[in-house]
Amino acid sequence: MISKRIIPCLDVRDGKLTKGIKFKGNVDIGDPVEAAREYYEQGADEIVFYDITASSDKRDIMIDVVRRVAETIFIPFSVGGGIRNLDDMRRVIGAGAEKISVNSAAVQKPEIITQGAKAFGSQCIVLGMDVKKVKVGKQTPSGYEIVIEGGRKYTGLDALWWAREGERLGAGEICLNSIDADGMQDGYEINLTALVSDNVRIPVIASGGAGKPEHLADVLTAGKADAALIASMVHYRTYTISQIKHYLSDQNIKTRMLW
Repeated sequence: MISKRIIPCLDVRDGKLTKGIKFKGNVDIGDPVEAAREYYEQGADEIVFYDITASSDKRDIMIDVVRRVAETIFIPFSVGGGIRNLDDMRRVIGAGAEKISVNSAAVQKPEIITQGAKAFGSQCIVLGMDVKKVKVGKQTPSGYEIVIEGGRKYTGLDALWWAREGERLGAGEICLNSIDADGMQDGYEINLTALVSDNVRIPVIASGGAGKPEHLADVLTAGKADAALIASMVHYRTYTISQIKHYLSDQNIKTRMLW
């Protein structure tokens, strides 16, 4: 049985760790470098870093913060936000990231997925998908739509179609974030996660809604996710990663345990 991964998410704005609800009302809550070190020591399997306003502000990612985080941890490190071309990808990998997450840029220029996969390998390219539940219709038969630029711009793209297309273009993994569940701590969007997991062959990371260990157990089983992204529940020190992993172990869900 392949171990499920527990992945803390560092949303960064102006160099500071921040957290919002449904992509709004963000509040600065700390230093991303210190948080990355703490989660690494607690037993995180990976770290995800998003410069959340780089795309909407049309600026480059804060590469100095990426480098400082990479120097602090010794586990896989995925970086996204403001990545628009191969040169941006090279800069991020050169700063210490193992994976590159493309979201808005992938929608605007889908060829960036293929270019990145050819240059660095599919295993390095993560398709970030920010998804909003909408009415089932001709454009969005799944009932879920892709939203870009930090939740600011609806695209008209059906989320399930885009997941399949991203895989076809060369993405090695999908990070699937429910805008509706983001920051609510009421549980992941299980239906969405299972829908995408059932229809692609690449790993799916569930994101948005984690509030307690039971939520991770649900999305890793009923949601069929390969990994779960967490934020509020560890940022606010409600749980440690070790506590979460021990709970999952008690539910017969395999994770990488350090002790």
